[in-house]
Amino acid sequence: MKTNWGGAFQIAAVYVGTVVGAGFATGREIVEFFSRFGFIGFISILMSGYIFIFLGSKAMRISAQIQATSYQELNEYLFGKFFGRMINLLMLLMLLGVCAVMLAGAGAVFEEQIGLSKEFGIFLTIGLSIIVMIVGIKGLFAVNLFVVPMMIIFSFLLLILSMKLPHFMDQLLFIPYAEDGWKAVVAPFSYAALNLTLAQAVLVPVAAEIKDDQTIKMGGMLGGLALTIILISSHMTLVMLPNLESYEIPMGVIMRTIASSFFWIYVFIIYGEIFTSVIGNVFGVERQVRKYISIPTIVTVSVIFVICYLISLINYGTLLSYLYPTFGYISIIFIVLLWMKPFEERKDPK
Repeated sequence: MKTNWGGAFQIAAVYVGTVVGAGFATGREIVEFFSRFGFIGFISILMSGYIFIFLGSKAMRISAQIQATSYQELNEYLFGKFFGRMINLLMLLMLLGVCAVMLAGAGAVFEEQIGLSKEFGIFLTIGLSIIVMIVGIKGLFAVNLFVVPMMIIFSFLLLILSMKLPHFMDQLLFIPYAEDGWKAVVAPFSYAALNLTLAQAVLVPVAAEIKDDQTIKMGGMLGGLALTIILISSHMTLVMLPNLESYEIPMGVIMRTIASSFFWIYVFIIYGEIFTSVIGNVFGVERQVRKYISIPTIVTVSVIFVICYLISLINYGTLLSYLYPTFGYISIIFIVLLWMKPFEERKDPK
């Protein structure tokens, strides 16, 4: 069976764009799960990358094989009808929580990097999101065609500049003391599980559209490999930042320190990534809510934003450091079942 490389790269781009959200772009998520553990965090990233490459690919291949058009159908296939519905309800709550983290991230960008109030950043993001939802989202996802490649380019630029700093190898190999060091062992599984579970909302329909198994397999593997490379380059940059846990937007701080001429472009890229993630999450929640309650879209979206705004009033770093690992531990159930589920290779008819 020949691979449609155009389709494979399309899947890989969607995979990367879905996983690279606010926590990833700001660097805070990478610090929380990996970089604060030093060299152990680097080993964890390699393990996480393995899961992204093989289980991300498997999730999409199973979705195409069972002709699932939504993540609800994939969850019911993996967990059974009763538990599948419970997991879908849990995912609704997780999407709400992640949306709140995104809003808090937008507020943190305005507060820490631009010098404006957190509330201004949050309300601006909500206002722009509602306008986009009224006008339509086709143009919005085109933003990712610019934002994601630019973020990858900047992450490599920062890595090259960081490698020129004194004591780079010492910092890379250093293992700091952490009271919750046990989390470094769980991190590769909880991080990959969290992102794969949330990415289902986008990856399952994409796999259903492509259909060709070999193309889906290669697209998933390419996307997982790209994510691993970006994680490694971001981690190698972040470990050069003293007191990296004290910053809300650590990647922004590094950019301002070692490549200040590109700082404002990078802040715009971070905000663009947060903005597209907010829209994606709100649409995911809105679609799921409408399956249970028939109310106008604008009402649903308004209620979602009110809930997310109230949660986002909590400090961004605090919110991410509690919600993301918790969601990650819950999501481990998903990747364990996905790993255990047999996948039958279908041979081509001769």
